[in-house]
Amino acid sequence: MGDGLPVIEARSATIGAPSAASVLPWGIAFLAVLALVAMFAGQNVGKANSSSGDGAAPDIANMSPSERASRLYVRVMEYAESGKVDSVARFAPMAMTAHEMLERPTLDERYHYGRVAEVVGTGTIVTAQADTILRAQPKSLLGLLLGARAARMDKNEAAARGFDQRLLGALEAELATKNADYANHRAEINRAVAEARKN
Repeated sequence: MGDGLPVIEARSATIGAPSAASVLPWGIAFLAVLALVAMFAGQNVGKANSSSGDGAAPDIANMSPSERASRLYVRVMEYAESGKVDSVARFAPMAMTAHEMLERPTLDERYHYGRVAEVVGTGTIVTAQADTILRAQPKSLLGLLLGARAARMDKNEAAARGFDQRLLGALEAELATKNADYANHRAEINRAVAEARKN
């Protein structure tokens, strides 16, 4: 999915709190993320109003760091699926910064961070997030999916097929857990399963 998209360097391969020496840059990045979210949230006020029914615009000021990261992740994925390269290049750095600012990211947020990194071609981050997910949950379908993608970015087909086989082996039992993250990413899981079976 990331073919032809510009590679944008990320700050690190892990998510964590900023150091004291980087408070000012992080503060600027935070304000940029907030302004960007406010901008595209305003563009979607009509959609939000129709779903909420109360005529009120989303309260961006009270949006949590997790909500901001999630909103940016969705936007980047929508642009990537639509082939809007310029928009991906504009929004992806903000999405990555938003995820890097999460103090205690969930496994799902790590998956999101890895997927955005994949879109912009930053394989080291994809690998790091897959490894972290799988250390916490060795049979995580999202971790295995991400691991296969990272291996293919690295042109390591043998490793990718290993992840594929682990994905197929864990599939039924993991889906039976009714994990909400799997429901949210079922289309991606289905595509990964189809590709694994083909390979």
